[in-house]
Amino acid sequence: MNIKEFLSSDNHHKPSRTQEQSFTKDNNNIHTEDPDDPPSHPSEDATVPSDHASSTAGLHQTTAVWESRETYGPPGFRGLTASPFVATCAAFSALGGLLFGYDQGVVSVILVMPQFLDVFPRISDDQPNGGFWKGVITSMIQLGAFVGALNQSWLADRYSRKWSIVVAVVIFTVGSALQTAAVDYGMLCVARMLGGVGIGMLSMVAPLYISEISPPEIRGALLVLEEFCIVLGICIAYWITYGTQYIAGEWSWRLPFLLQMLPGFVLGGGIAFFPFSPRWLVSAGRETEALDALCRLRRVKRDDRRVVLEWWDIKREVALQRDVLRKKHPRLAESVERKGGTFAGKVGLELAAWSDLFKKNCWRRTVAGTGVMFFQQFVGINALIYYSPTLFGTMGLNHSMQLILSGILNVTQLIGVTTSIWTMDALGRRPLLLLGSAAMFVSHFIIAVLVGLYSEDWAAHKTEGWVSAAFLFAYMLSFGASWGPVPWAYPSEIFPSTLRGKGVSLTTSVNWLTNWIIGLITPPLIQNTGFGAYVFFAVFCALSAGFTWVFVKETKGRRLEQMDGVFGDGVAGVEERIARRAGREGEGPATGRERGDSEVVVDGDGDRER
Repeated sequence: MNIKEFLSSDNHHKPSRTQEQSFTKDNNNIHTEDPDDPPSHPSEDATVPSDHASSTAGLHQTTAVWESRETYGPPGFRGLTASPFVATCAAFSALGGLLFGYDQGVVSVILVMPQFLDVFPRISDDQPNGGFWKGVITSMIQLGAFVGALNQSWLADRYSRKWSIVVAVVIFTVGSALQTAAVDYGMLCVARMLGGVGIGMLSMVAPLYISEISPPEIRGALLVLEEFCIVLGICIAYWITYGTQYIAGEWSWRLPFLLQMLPGFVLGGGIAFFPFSPRWLVSAGRETEALDALCRLRRVKRDDRRVVLEWWDIKREVALQRDVLRKKHPRLAESVERKGGTFAGKVGLELAAWSDLFKKNCWRRTVAGTGVMFFQQFVGINALIYYSPTLFGTMGLNHSMQLILSGILNVTQLIGVTTSIWTMDALGRRPLLLLGSAAMFVSHFIIAVLVGLYSEDWAAHKTEGWVSAAFLFAYMLSFGASWGPVPWAYPSEIFPSTLRGKGVSLTTSVNWLTNWIIGLITPPLIQNTGFGAYVFFAVFCALSAGFTWVFVKETKGRRLEQMDGVFGDGVAGVEERIARRAGREGEGPATGRERGDSEVVVDGDGDRER
């Protein structure tokens, strides 16, 4: 089959291993192109795999991509230099994380500014229920983000990942403008919730866009970039606000709110010049455009063997997802197709797909994904980020030293996150979580003991106060190296292809909901219990270790198609057997019988063979 026939074909199935090796072994004719030139059209005589219907080898492979195919560059962090355009696109997308981190850093200092308390005296510590109202103003952005993340999946599917990022930036910008202009408590709450909707949308779609444009060998390093930008935003915002606190008047806190719009403008304007997700283009039926987008991202011509194989993989995966959904919910799918996609039919099919996350073939993955997001917040990280000056105050440090140490605390987290670029694939997800839980538990426990014993008279126990501060830094380093990056990457790995988008949306929403709860309960917890806040988070650190031991499965080095075996359920098995049956249909009815393959019947709860 030549490339012209391949590009026009609607049924692209996996080539056999022998064909793959034949297809990829000759590197002498691989061409790169000038990034300013448009992708050239492939030669119609270029060789491509011909027997696409006969094999499901890709579903059975357990090796990393660089062990079975030629890649675009070296794996891991070193591969970023071989894919500069993809790295640039990912960096722009990760600015969504920078916006989230910036807000965290801004709030941690603004909440203790006298100029801010003059305008919003309700949240002052000397006011009745001041801790509660401080928690409300802090947590409004998390509540908005929960709503944004939960509703972003349909927007990204309908209008593309790229344009949904622009919509999120617009909403965030409006919220930031209202925060800058806020004149009373109610207006500030509404503004922060609106800005949170935009941040939540970005937190869901940015990692999705990054994962869909990245070659497999560097996807992990680029996904860590999202968490890196979150922490970088915290650091930048914190030190900006630390400087603006010396401005007399309201601009000491209004200026940081105003400045957070700048990275939003950069993201919204820059993303318009980047390509659509190739996977979204294929799902939208724009397959030729998808090939062009891949060529642009990979900096190769259209007849490059690597890019044609990758393009084929995307087409096959999209077709397989639709087939699985159709066979799990035949009546709804048939109704949508027969009636031309009525609103009621589409809603019914969408809800049915969401319900699959909680059925017997996927519930373990849903528990694992939502659980790591839950514990990411309940181990106490954002409590320290938001209220670290207050926490340092309980250790007897003066106001200036409280703010300086809080800024250094954020830099410590950034150092921890940086190490995960290497350790995510060197050590694995599960060991990182277990080690992080243990280190964080020890830190919280020691701080709780010291605060409980000496908080009544820190002036006479300065050494103990500094030891408490040191363990806060140990906690932050441990979190940054473990529970910071892993929960953002783990859900995108564990869900089956038919449910991955909805699974990531659900887990991200859980993260924001628990973030909101932490922002709400932490101020009164600190105000009313003292060392009890550290005991509370120490308990959840211990629980997170137990949860990881029971529910979190190791995904290091595993392909997404291997998650069936990792979790011991049958979702991926459904897809594999459907793919096998699709291969038999391409060869003729007799072929499958000769091989002794079983016919598959799929219902809403799972699958069975006959």
